[in-house]
Amino acid sequence: QVQLVESGGGLVQAGVSLTLSCAVSGHTFSRYGMGWFRQAPGKDREFVAAINWNGSTTSYADSVKGRFTISRDNAKNTVYLQMNSLKPEDTAVYYCAVSRWPRIPTPSDYDSWGQGTQVTVSS
Repeated sequence: QVQLVESGGGLVQAGVSLTLSCAVSGHTFSRYGMGWFRQAPGKDREFVAAINWNGSTTSYADSVKGRFTISRDNAKNTVYLQMNSLKPEDTAVYYCAVSRWPRIPTPSDYDSWGQGTQVTVSS
């Protein structure tokens, strides 16, 4: 059974950096694309970033492009989200997800999700 566990969230001030981690078990992690999503209070879950199976291709939401970086370590079965220059509007629960395919995932490609980690950015 696939298990995804996010960590690294917290309460931070605007402008600082934070790195989220997502450890995956029970899955052939290195063969599949991964993604990060977030959901703010009262809003729908939205795409943040995605990465293909070997890390050679990434994609980002416009709202985080240039500030966030997704990466993966296949030896550790872990995907990361480096978040720089955090803004109050980045406040949300952040989720990682596993794709069904090796390529860069599309929104419908994800079939397993973590429980999320809270990121709160104060102004």
